[in-house]
Amino acid sequence: MLTPSEVPLPPASGAWREGDPPGHRQWYGREGPLPLEAGGELPDVRLAFETWGRLAPDRSNAVLVLHALTGDSHAAGAAGPGHPSSGWWDGLIGAGRALDTDRWFVVAPNVLGGCQGSTGPSSRAPDGRRWGGRFPFLTQRDQVAAEAGLADALGIDRWALVVGGSMGGMRALEWAVSHPERTGALLLLATAAAASAEQIAWANVQLHAIRSDPRWRGGDYHDAGPGLGPHAGLGLARRLAHVTYRSEPELRIRFGRTPQDAEEPWNGGRYQVESYLDHHAAKLVDRFDAGSYVTLTQAMNSHDIGRGRGGTRAALSRVAARTLVAGVDSDRLYPLSQQAELAACIPTADRLRVIGSPCGHDGFLIELEQVAALVGELVG
Repeated sequence: MLTPSEVPLPPASGAWREGDPPGHRQWYGREGPLPLEAGGELPDVRLAFETWGRLAPDRSNAVLVLHALTGDSHAAGAAGPGHPSSGWWDGLIGAGRALDTDRWFVVAPNVLGGCQGSTGPSSRAPDGRRWGGRFPFLTQRDQVAAEAGLADALGIDRWALVVGGSMGGMRALEWAVSHPERTGALLLLATAAAASAEQIAWANVQLHAIRSDPRWRGGDYHDAGPGLGPHAGLGLARRLAHVTYRSEPELRIRFGRTPQDAEEPWNGGRYQVESYLDHHAAKLVDRFDAGSYVTLTQAMNSHDIGRGRGGTRAALSRVAARTLVAGVDSDRLYPLSQQAELAACIPTADRLRVIGSPCGHDGFLIELEQVAALVGELVG
């Protein structure tokens, strides 16, 4: 076992960089700049994506899978070079699974502004320097516009199904409203029509944690040496976020007040729940970028499907896809009332579906049998 002094320091950013193993990534490069909703444009847009299955000759079997805040394009498959962890929805995608790759052509892009191969703050700008703090403000609509370009490049005029949870659900909803003719079916999980004041408040604390780290340097830290990135701020943001992703009953039953191994909380040691949060913070520092965390969190805060469209109800009336909306009964970050609003206002949706789980918001990632059943309702 390595001693603390022998543990290698993490890089300043956990972003994927040129020269790293590509893994199963493919890339789409947009021709020409992307106009941005907040003004200006983003040149040299590139999206990393992964695919499973084969596209049918009539291109009718394409499914778009959209990841949450710290996800990426590796929705299915084993860990390996270029992919530090196994697919975040591995039990849902594959031969014989709910998204059966013998039937469906599944596409999962890394979101614009992300850090696992798509253009984001860790990418190089046209001047050759990292974007860093110069990276422009993005909205969900900008991200979907980039994904529409990917669909065009793949020759996909219409998705048979668009599915996403949390931040991915925001983009899935934006797809159905911006491109109703291109969205055949829609599965919305643990998401909302607009970010609420409470969600923005939780996000604000996380943004302050990152920006208050002296090693944030206004976002221009990407070329710092190992151990010199804003790891403390990003780790603190992750700890806070992870508490909101789970439920109090789960944490109480799983950890209670038990100390971590032989540690003594009254003498500088930790409780098990503290060790759990430390573990998730360290994992994220190794595989994510603080600048992307800020960019994507701001985009989530900007989410409002009714902006410029006459309000929420008018915007949701545009949805033409057959729609299922589901929430998690123990979700304290995206409560069921938000999904109930979606189910009530989308004309092609019926009753709200409820995923039973003690795991809080993360239930949409964990309760795969229940999510698989929802997929089956739409495309079975």
